[in-house]
This record gives sequence, structure tokens and C-alpha cells, in this order.
Amino acid sequence: MPVEGFKVDVEKAVGHKYKPERLSCNRRDHILYALGVGVSEDELKYLFELNPDFTVLPTYPLVLGLKGDSSDVNLYQDRATGGGPLPGMPPFDQNKLVHGEQSFEVINPWPVAGGSFIAQKSCTGVFDKGSGMVIEQTVDIYGEQDKKLYSRLVGKSFVRGYGGWNGPKGPKAVSYTPPERKPDAVEVFASLPNQALLYRLSGDYNPLHADVDLAPKVGFPKPILHGLSTYGACAHGIIKALANNDPSRFKSIEARFASPVFPGETIETYMWKVDNPKDPKTFGVIFVAKSKERNVVVVNNGFVVLYKDSPSSKL
Repeated sequence: MPVEGFKVDVEKAVGHKYKPERLSCNRRDHILYALGVGVSEDELKYLFELNPDFTVLPTYPLVLGLKGDSSDVNLYQDRATGGGPLPGMPPFDQNKLVHGEQSFEVINPWPVAGGSFIAQKSCTGVFDKGSGMVIEQTVDIYGEQDKKLYSRLVGKSFVRGYGGWNGPKGPKAVSYTPPERKPDAVEVFASLPNQALLYRLSGDYNPLHADVDLAPKVGFPKPILHGLSTYGACAHGIIKALANNDPSRFKSIEARFASPVFPGETIETYMWKVDNPKDPKTFGVIFVAKSKERNVVVVNNGFVVLYKDSPSSKL
């Protein structure tokens, strides 16, 4: 049943630009993130700053918005609502909100040493799905000094029970169905029992991933792993398997969060190479991730775009 009296003023909400936020990171943050998404000790180029090939996983900026400009722990609610309220959006129960979908695009390669950045967030859609509401937010991350656009993130959150107010339904979702053949590669991420406690140190301090008393109150038997930890692990696995572990060949990723992961579970990422007619210099990868122990799909409708050759090789 829809929440009585709930209605979004879409004209006020969509197009709203939040107050820009300053973000910062360094090589230590890049290393910690790599550990948080399951990079193992045999890939020191992501983990050891003195390695001659030291580099950063391209999906690192996904967590930077929650980290902010400090290296200290923070209050998740403060970071998640950074930039102020969304005009035209009535109050709703934040416990009903779940991260539904995420896309990420590399516009320019992320600086290996990190630096200071400016995040510009805007609301790019509010959709009435009947059983709930989808809020789409786009974040562009610029270099504070060079003003260069480095990354674009588009997140879609689903708010259960807040639909049925006769709002726009939104565009039809693109469907990425795996081909009916064996996958071209399978990568395995054996998450640690403390994986969520490790990943949260990158900046996502949502208590749902650590508080054993809170988790049952919101429907989980114990704290769950961050969806973006699994997401980053998928991206890393695809780069490793199908891009010769060359992160400069990574262009973009999008996927839907289908089911929670519990720390300690083994995540298997199945991937299929497909043509990308939009850009002959690239190819696509359709992927699905499963929990091996429960045989449950945890990430689906996944699609990664990889360059066929390293962009740096043509410089």
C-alpha cells in the first residue's frame, strides 16, 4: 500500500544541484580500497606503493563521496545526506531505502597519487514504480586544481512503499542477458569474515555493515557486506580476466544489486564477452555474480566496457 499523502514535486526535485563538496584521497586510501574489494597479495601493483607498476583500481571513486575530505571515521547519515535536502521530496523512512543500481564511468584516468577533488551531485530522476520510488542521483568528480572531470557516477536508490503517487514511471531499463553459452571467464572472490569491517575503512561507515544489533532490526540475521565492495570485486575480476589486469583498459560498469552478501561468502563472477557496436575500440562484458554457498545471484544485469588495447599504448 502506498504511503498516504506522500507525493513528490518532481519539477522541484529533478535537476536540483546540491552544494559542491570537497573530497580528498591519497595512495594509502587506494591501497586500503583494493584490500576492501578483495585484491590479494599476489597483485602488489595495487597494494605496494614502491612497486614499479603501482596503480589504482579505477572504481576507487565510488567510495570517495562517503569518505569526504577527512581520513577519520564519520557519521554515515551525515555523509549520505551531504549537500542538503532534496527540494520537493517529502520526508520518508530512510530504513526503507536500498541501493538498487549503480553505474560508473571513467572520463579521465584517476591520479595514482590521489589529490583534492570537487563532487557535484544532482538529482537526475525521481520515478514512481508503484511498489516504491526510485531516486536517481548523478555525481561528477572534478579535480580541484585542474578542473578536469575524472569520473561520473549514477546511483539509483529504491525506497520501498513510497510509490503510487502518480509520478513518472521512468525509462525502460536496459536488459543485459547473458548469452546461452559457457562464460568466457569466471573469477572467484573469497570474502573474509571481516570483509565489511575492512571495506568500511574506505569511508562507507553505514552501521548496517558492522552493528550486530541493528542488522536484525532491518531484516538481516547479521551485518551484510557493502554492495559496492562486491561491485568493486566484480570490476577487478573482469579487469584481471579479460583486460590482462590492465586497469587503463577499463571504461565503465553498470549493474543491479540483486541480493545481499554476507562476509565470508565466496562470490563467483561469470562473464561473457560481447561486441560493443557503439564504439569499435571497445568490447562489452555481460556479467552475473553469485554467492557460491547459497547459490544466489547477488549482482545481475551487469555490463562492463573495456578498451581492446591500452589507451596509453597509443600515446
